[in-house]
Amino acid sequence: MTVQRIAMLQPVGEEQLGIIRSLLPDGFVVHAVAGRSQADLEAAATEADYAVWWDLPVPEAVMAAGPRLRLLHKWGVGIDNVDLEAARRRGILVARTTGSNAIPVAEFTVGALIALARRIPWAHASTANGGWEKNAVWRRSIMVSGKTVGIVGMGSIGKGVAKRLAAFDCRILYHNRSRLPAAEESALGAEYGTLDDLLRESDVVSLHCPLTPETRGMLDARAFGLMKPGALLVNVARGGVVVEDALVDALRSGHLAGAAVDVFEAEPPPPDHPLLRMDNVLVTPHIASTAYENSRRSIGHWLGNILRVSRGEPIPEADRVA
Repeated sequence: MTVQRIAMLQPVGEEQLGIIRSLLPDGFVVHAVAGRSQADLEAAATEADYAVWWDLPVPEAVMAAGPRLRLLHKWGVGIDNVDLEAARRRGILVARTTGSNAIPVAEFTVGALIALARRIPWAHASTANGGWEKNAVWRRSIMVSGKTVGIVGMGSIGKGVAKRLAAFDCRILYHNRSRLPAAEESALGAEYGTLDDLLRESDVVSLHCPLTPETRGMLDARAFGLMKPGALLVNVARGGVVVEDALVDALRSGHLAGAAVDVFEAEPPPPDHPLLRMDNVLVTPHIASTAYENSRRSIGHWLGNILRVSRGEPIPEADRVA
């Protein structure tokens, strides 16, 4: 039997690698890179038939190092960090796990919003260090209930956030590349509008859009200037959607009350990044989608597409990128 090789183009913990191996059918093996450098990725691609990537970029040099590559599969949905034109030239299919992480990311978004608004991480840190700063937390605590929440990007994740915030009696505004059907808007209780109107009217802006040439730097100094004084920002989309220097300025000036940031322009961010040192910013290491209980489901999704390609079957249209 010919062995087919899957390369994980990102370091993977032994427990997670064990789950992947437990789901592999006969005739397949998987290995993960040990480091995050491009050289590590190129070495891993050398004998791979399929490769799975998520945070680390996949330039043409990595594809060139893998002459047997048939499929590049994103563990997630964002495809801004792969060279699609190079993949097309080389006849390598590109796919993503559409919708597989929507529930974890939607849950994380609401959790991060509540933690930010009610200053839960800061209250915990202070109390754990012997403090009892009830009054300080009270003064800076914001309720989520009844707020106007603007969702930028109304795909599976954005819709999941809207459904969950309905329980908080939030008014939901959204902006998307294309408007949803009226029946779906009604079911979600969501109002469509321009990005500028959404920014002006929202108490909370939550980002769930892909990083594209159109969305790169979309939230800049002008956009933050449109937002309400005291508004909150949640970014679980991509760091490049936000001009980070402009966000820092808006937070330092007090125009924005706070931000929850799960994604950065450079990941991991440099240790001296100002967002890591601000007391009105909640930072996390790009973990919105990484729920242990969702692992088998998401692994099964991309592995299912690898098996389809191995059998000469088409990838579902919703997952196929190139």
